[in-house]
Amino acid sequence: MAVRLTGRPAGRAGRWPGSPAEVLLDGGTPVMVKRGDGPGAVRAEVAGLRWLAAAGAVRVPAVLGHDEHWMVSERVPTGSPDPAAALRFGQSLAALHTAGAPHFGAPPPDGPRDAYIGRAPMRNEPGTDWPAWYAEHRVLPYVRGAVDRGTLLPGEADVFERVCARLPELAGPAEPPARLHGDLWNGNVLWGADGEVRVIDPAAHGGHRETDLAMLQLFGCPHLDRVLAGYQEAAPLADGWRDRVAVHQLFPLLVHAMLFGRGYGEQALTAARRALAR
Repeated sequence: MAVRLTGRPAGRAGRWPGSPAEVLLDGGTPVMVKRGDGPGAVRAEVAGLRWLAAAGAVRVPAVLGHDEHWMVSERVPTGSPDPAAALRFGQSLAALHTAGAPHFGAPPPDGPRDAYIGRAPMRNEPGTDWPAWYAEHRVLPYVRGAVDRGTLLPGEADVFERVCARLPELAGPAEPPARLHGDLWNGNVLWGADGEVRVIDPAAHGGHRETDLAMLQLFGCPHLDRVLAGYQEAAPLADGWRDRVAVHQLFPLLVHAMLFGRGYGEQALTAARRALAR
């Protein structure tokens, strides 16, 4: 696969079988080979990586080749998380967000409207009003999916509907569409051996910049205080952003509830009730 997509002969496979897998090209160059989880997944990921790279801010692994089902990318040697790297990462993340998007829900150029976040479908529909767009395309579809899968009870959907009804007052000051990574949990942050951070596996789209930061906080990130300090230095967040974290965490928590079960459904309910308590 790596040979066909890069045009270079392969030496040997590393962690194989499976996806992603490490392969050594002839000459010893290591690359990662990954299979898409669904129709259009590779196209969405490649377009997302290139859109993030085009901002000249956060680093991403280079895409070396792809087709409809497989992608070959640069392998990034990893090291230990470092406070100085975390500060630079926060500054770069602010620059990425500031690069902007045409509208909320904008897919990357050449990316499909029907994309993915992890293995869950994620539809990129355009919107100009963030609270209405977030409710319609990033909260309620996943509430319905979690109810259908039994990880939320039908009566519990009301809690999220009440949050959505109050989003105009809970959302804080209006923000322009930001260029989001879209799935920024710690597992998608690579601490490079060269002291620089790279991000992988984006669900890139135009959204609210606080959503990326809320996801980074949700699943833990080394030296998060330095990441946030760097971000605030470069592009200070609007007053009250800490009070809005629960609102922005609804999206990833509901995705996880739909994919991984009741425990995440309960976390999503806790976040929704916290938002309503404001």
